[in-house]
Amino acid sequence: MPDTADAAALLAEAAAQGPGSTIRIVLIVSLVGGALLAWFLLRGYRSDDADTADAVGGPASRTDGGTDRDANA
Repeated sequence: MPDTADAAALLAEAAAQGPGSTIRIVLIVSLVGGALLAWFLLRGYRSDDADTADAVGGPASRTDGGTDRDANA
């Protein structure tokens, strides 16, 4: 069975150093996650749909409100 006094000593030493590294990791992960979330949400608001339709040979402007559904849906 492992010695619990050694584990308790390691935990006490880590607690004495403070939460600096944990807070740093949480902040970095939060910033990266926020940036990825913003990118994911804002990529749907891109306005280059007409440019790509021209390049493919489709209509330059859409008259059906910009959806891919037909009138029966």
